[in-house]
Amino acid sequence: MTTKSAAAAARATVYGYPRQGQSRELKKAIEGYWKGRVTANALQDTAAELRRSNWRQLADAGIHEVPTGDFSYYDHVLDTSVMVGAIPARHRAAVDADADALDGYFAMARGTQDVAPLEMTKWFDTNYHYLVPELGPDTVFTADTTKQVAELQEALALGLTARPVVVGPVTYLLLAKPAPGVPADFEPLTLLDRLLPVYAEVLADLRAAGAEWVQLDEPALVQDRTPAELNAAARAYRDLGALTGRPKLLVASYFDRLGDALSVLAKAPVEGLALDFTEAAYANLGDLASVGGLPGKRLVAGVVNGRNIWVNDLTKSLSTLGTLLGLAGRVDVAASCSLLHVPVDTAAEREIDQQILRWLAFARQKTSEIVTLAKGLAQGTGAITGELAANRADLASRATSPITHDPAVRARTTAVTDTDARRSQPYPERATAQRAHLGLPLLPTTTIGSFPQTGELRTARADLRAGRIDTAGYEERIKAEISEVISFQEKTGLDVLVHGEPERNDMVQYFAEQLTGYLATQHGWVQSYGTRYVRPPILAGDISRPEPMTVRWTTYAQSLTSRPVKGMLTGPVTMLAWSFVRDDQPLGDTARQVALALRDEVDDLEAAGTSVIQVDEPALRETLPLRATDRPAYLAWATEAFRLTTSGVRPDTQIHTHMCYAEFGDIVQAIDDLDADVISLEAARSHMQVARELAAHGYPREAGPGVYDIHSPRVPSTEEAAGLLRTGLKAIPGERLWVNPDCGLKTRGWPETRASLEHLVTAARTVREELSSS
Repeated sequence: MTTKSAAAAARATVYGYPRQGQSRELKKAIEGYWKGRVTANALQDTAAELRRSNWRQLADAGIHEVPTGDFSYYDHVLDTSVMVGAIPARHRAAVDADADALDGYFAMARGTQDVAPLEMTKWFDTNYHYLVPELGPDTVFTADTTKQVAELQEALALGLTARPVVVGPVTYLLLAKPAPGVPADFEPLTLLDRLLPVYAEVLADLRAAGAEWVQLDEPALVQDRTPAELNAAARAYRDLGALTGRPKLLVASYFDRLGDALSVLAKAPVEGLALDFTEAAYANLGDLASVGGLPGKRLVAGVVNGRNIWVNDLTKSLSTLGTLLGLAGRVDVAASCSLLHVPVDTAAEREIDQQILRWLAFARQKTSEIVTLAKGLAQGTGAITGELAANRADLASRATSPITHDPAVRARTTAVTDTDARRSQPYPERATAQRAHLGLPLLPTTTIGSFPQTGELRTARADLRAGRIDTAGYEERIKAEISEVISFQEKTGLDVLVHGEPERNDMVQYFAEQLTGYLATQHGWVQSYGTRYVRPPILAGDISRPEPMTVRWTTYAQSLTSRPVKGMLTGPVTMLAWSFVRDDQPLGDTARQVALALRDEVDDLEAAGTSVIQVDEPALRETLPLRATDRPAYLAWATEAFRLTTSGVRPDTQIHTHMCYAEFGDIVQAIDDLDADVISLEAARSHMQVARELAAHGYPREAGPGVYDIHSPRVPSTEEAAGLLRTGLKAIPGERLWVNPDCGLKTRGWPETRASLEHLVTAARTVREELSSS
């Protein structure tokens, strides 16, 4: 195909779309189903209407080919496990029973009182969580295409051109872990030859249902891969490409450059590739030229950033697309990844200045950008003159706005020295001072920070915003909640208390709303996991802290008890990772600005008498670059930012940090480099794996691997918590081991929270007595 005809054929598409609906209708329906207020049929009707609405919006905007199969009740990787029949034995009976299929699905996601859920971890370097497949040598795969075929047929019935999207077989196996009881050195990728016939059946069923193209997502191939793993990818697509009667195959990658995997996929007998051409993945452009391009094949070019919310530089993207025309038989335009990672529509935001709003692009706006770029590529820039002029004006407005530059903040960050990011004494000396000051028992117990956010608390915040109550009335409600939380913790017997964070809407947004340089949305919801949605704030300009943010409520809580109450802050890396960050300066520069603002808060907490201060960094591993060569630079500025936040305190002030739901083995040295006195980590679902990783590294400080999985409604028994604690003791000495849940308790209900923490404290006392007697 010639360059001219490739341009004329350019079409617009997306890989996926936000699932929740503009008003989070899906969340409400699913949680209603869990509580017995919504029937299965009503839930399914809501889901079907959301899918239809999404497809109509995409088609009306000018998207030529809509995705199907990307919709999920909980998680698309879990959907893939169902599709290939990889159901753990403990869930199989529930899943196989027709009447209980939906309950079985949610049992895998959330667990029940009798059945533990699948492990959950981060989807590459995003804040989205997926359910980890559990596989072993005895795993038998069987195809179940019910969901994929039904959703394709729904879209085709609307008269739309539709492309099913499925997690690819190589990525699926690379994301999997050995099932419980299977040796840890088992490699799920060895099951590839067993899995490929199931994928062949899936493709055949989709072709029979009317699919011309099927997209197989292989984002795992943008990570560093061994020759054996690349050979497996080559074999997978050689075999799938050789199938007769199959649909055309589009193999998609995103989040980074493909590297060595690009030549593997370019040679594969598939009809198309989808590549990311934004930021770190922009190297795909040069790499594609170096492998000779994709002659005769379809290239879907991800030139619109699907993970951030700034408007696209249309002129720059058109230049990239123009270069790509000479490298493929056909070039289509898309976002760099699924639009799952951005909110739905800026039009819902009424409290952001209209000029600033023009700097932002959520899913609907990104769809329009994709359509504009496809039109410009197909018809020439003359067809989009007005759009290009408006885009240039919006970009210039942002670049010259006083919101983005604060000379005082920049001067302060420039003046930072290495000494500013170092504690005044080494850990052994600090530990001695802290133990004398705090007087805690062996195996001290604590929680991670938040307590249940009740309906009454959410109503109080809504009433304050709406003017139905005044500030004084709201603060009395918060004080009453803090008093109740402190009283409960004292009665339960916890050693280090928290105030429960009743005043906080979200662990990042709460701080962002009090820092200059941030923008907050009202409806910018993004899925984190299952029915958990967050509103990431927007990091638009230079950051500073006008006044204390947490001191008042922490000191009030401390006034109610003689036990230490932790001050609770969100760390600088997590403040970046769970926000939409600015793209006009290095992330390390922004992290240093946030760290200095938080340092002021830490110093004020200590001055107010707070002896234990926790600075949470759950996103430290999440934000780790996917390629090893990019990691040292990231870890250098990330760990410096944490130390800059925490290093101004006295030796006897104990600094805690917290991390959850990630693969920690890759960052154990970075955890050490944080120089926190105590770290708490998720460990319940992974059966204390992180404790073993810390021990293997020789981690010298105190640690609290979680013994209570707070992302499941089930209440762990005392013996279950004690068993995990004993496992932790095999890796971490008792004098350095803390006892705590995996994460904060915000999403849990009070009945399960009370029971679980009572069991946790009893387990700690039981094991403490065992240690004393031995």
